[in-house]
Amino acid sequence: MQKSCDGPILILASKSPRRRYLLEQAGLCFSVIPSDFDEKAVSLSLPETYVKVLAEKKAHDVSKRYPESWVIGADTIVLIGDTVLGKPGSKAEAKSMLKCLGGQVHQVLTGYCICCEAKNKSFSETIKTEVLFKNLADEEIEWYIHTKEPFDKAGAYAIQGLGTFLVKSINGSYTNVVGLPVCEVIEFLIKEGVVSVGNRGSEGERIEWRAD
Repeated sequence: MQKSCDGPILILASKSPRRRYLLEQAGLCFSVIPSDFDEKAVSLSLPETYVKVLAEKKAHDVSKRYPESWVIGADTIVLIGDTVLGKPGSKAEAKSMLKCLGGQVHQVLTGYCICCEAKNKSFSETIKTEVLFKNLADEEIEWYIHTKEPFDKAGAYAIQGLGTFLVKSINGSYTNVVGLPVCEVIEFLIKEGVVSVGNRGSEGERIEWRAD
């Protein structure tokens, strides 16, 4: 769990180290309390709807336990054509995914939800980013698979990790590909008065968000 903060608690309802890192880098003070919601309980529907519903379920699952807090839930999938790519369960599956993505444009969809049970407020949406992969040689795919990085990532790659060499260009939010559209999340938190910009200290001092 992250350090506690003065004022209302902000909770990340995810155990993803990538989402945690993004919020830390943004200067937010929050706790990490993963949701226990069973993702298999949600039927696969339109991808944009599917990730948003999963984010809502995760956020509300935690919000029921901490009704006074603002809770952030999220879910990310990779989509190429009509095919949804989740996390590979084997080397063969990772290889198949990377071969499919090589030289092609795919979409990364992240659904996110921010809610507060006590205030009866909930907001959710899906953010989409287009990603173009370079053409991949078999030896490049084999090398990347042996790094073991692909195995807990949707689409079998991590844009913020060694997988950065796979990506030729992106159109849209970079942080969305990592796992959370930080710009949109912080815009909502500011709009709702959950956080505000803290006072600037002496020259060179880091500016932090203040929970209101």
